[in-house]
Amino acid sequence: MPLRVIAGSAKGRRLRMVPGEVTRPIRDQVKEALFNILGAALLDSEFLDLFAGTGSVGIEALSRGAEKATFVEKHPAALKTIRENLEITKFAAQAQVIQLDVFEWIKRQSGRSYDFVYVAPPQYSKLWSKALLKLDQNAELMNLDAWVIAQINPKEYRPLKLESLVEFDQRNYGRTQLVFYERPGE
Repeated sequence: MPLRVIAGSAKGRRLRMVPGEVTRPIRDQVKEALFNILGAALLDSEFLDLFAGTGSVGIEALSRGAEKATFVEKHPAALKTIRENLEITKFAAQAQVIQLDVFEWIKRQSGRSYDFVYVAPPQYSKLWSKALLKLDQNAELMNLDAWVIAQINPKEYRPLKLESLVEFDQRNYGRTQLVFYERPGE
């Protein structure tokens, strides 16, 4: 099945895939469920797509009303695909595409904070938990009440000891699990 934008202003636009096995695109069923959960909270939000792959999650957020999206990815083929997909959907002006290792980017980042952070690294390499721990240590990257969503295989899941983030939900869709965390407001 081709990759596409499901809803919003770019609904139906077909997105390009990254050549090879560098990425694992999110299935439409999972993406639809995710964005139904996020709902109207996306409007005018700042969205961060880590391990962005094709960029389809951040692009879906823009299509559904996010004000801006930042895509962090290190693989050149994926970066090229993200830029092409932003052109296809006409969201390039609302996007920032950063070629850098996610962990290095988190370490260097300051001054900008996000409402939603999507984490979808390669499976079975414990990168999701490493990313969550790094985000937890750099909580200023997230606004108060921000959500962090990790896309993993359910077999990868384990509870994490976090200081700034609180796990509040899990949803399973076949071999994909979405784990939801929040940076609680004061």
